[in-house]
Amino acid sequence: MAPINENFGKLPGSYLFSTVAQKVAAYRAAHPEAKIIRLGIGDVTQPLAPAVIRALHGAVDEMGRAESFRGYAPDKGYDFLREAIAKADYAARGCDISADEIFVSDGAKSDSADIQELFGPDAVIAVSDPVYPVYVDSNALAGRCGTYDPAAGKWDRVIYMPCTAENGFAPDLPGDGADMIYLCSPNNPTGMAMTKDQLQRFVDYANRTGAVILFDAAYEAYIQDENIPHSIYECEGAKTCAIELRSFSKNAGFTGLRLGCAVVPKDLFRGGASLHAMWARRHGTKFNGAPYIVQRAGEAVYSAEGQAQMKEQIGVYRRNAKVILDVLTAAGYTVYGGVNSPYVWLRTPENMTSWAFFDWLLEEKNIVGTPGSGFGPCGEGYFRLTAFGTYEDSAEAMARLAQ
Repeated sequence: MAPINENFGKLPGSYLFSTVAQKVAAYRAAHPEAKIIRLGIGDVTQPLAPAVIRALHGAVDEMGRAESFRGYAPDKGYDFLREAIAKADYAARGCDISADEIFVSDGAKSDSADIQELFGPDAVIAVSDPVYPVYVDSNALAGRCGTYDPAAGKWDRVIYMPCTAENGFAPDLPGDGADMIYLCSPNNPTGMAMTKDQLQRFVDYANRTGAVILFDAAYEAYIQDENIPHSIYECEGAKTCAIELRSFSKNAGFTGLRLGCAVVPKDLFRGGASLHAMWARRHGTKFNGAPYIVQRAGEAVYSAEGQAQMKEQIGVYRRNAKVILDVLTAAGYTVYGGVNSPYVWLRTPENMTSWAFFDWLLEEKNIVGTPGSGFGPCGEGYFRLTAFGTYEDSAEAMARLAQ
């Protein structure tokens, strides 16, 4: 009999957002008349920008002509897109990242789950708590996290870096023994972002100890504070200790198109091995490249027209976040985030658990959010709302909560 990967059996129940979807489906079946407003998953609602649509149509037309047809994409992605990313996202911010250090992918979720393959089975991971669950789940599937304790909501071989109201939701250094450090700033789910000084401390720590930082910058387009870095490579020394993951989903609405990239600097070595060369080998082995038409759409995001349209689109979600923040604050809720991020993190009222508040919000107000406990032990007693709904839905949901 073929042996199975027993690490699947160690995972805690179903994936967070699958559980949310199942609960909502059950409620909808029992109450088909209810108008449910979804402010749970981070899925966008604005249509693709005109510049992106034109690029898609143009690329589709190219694929219909023999002289311009494209087959497999280059392993790392097409030069036109990698050069656009290097120029706009890095050179413009004074970061010395070349196009050859950028690996185009089908999204940050895939990269954040796959990047752990660069490290050995005994590597110790450190994660902000609360944080995006894919970081821990992917390492658990690789057998790296040890045993899960349901009562504590923790894995015994994971270093948790608490992000609480007391420390401004900014993680402290993990102490000794961390090999892989996952950081997400602006953070999903708390909506809070690390300052350059706070991020520099992690870069210095990683260079001193030999750890590698896996930096998720999926929400950098929402940063408004000038003291918040858009890239970890704005910190001195980051090229020798950090890998950065980026996404087109939240800055350009590509949740349905799927496009992202990972930056692995050529200066990053561990154990005498080049992580850049290792990722290039892994990328070529397991990935056949993002579709040509999607990469052309990604290129259009960096055009002057595309940038103006992206700014307008992000402005819609920022407006939603402000409505959520303003109404909840006026209603007496304790809320965080929502300024440099599309997520609002609120303390559940009357000491309700995260899931109890989820059930109350769904049943009494017909609003869907995400229980904070699903993001880690420190998420218990908190709840995440997303600003990615329509303005009308966001405003109506807040009107219901304010009643």
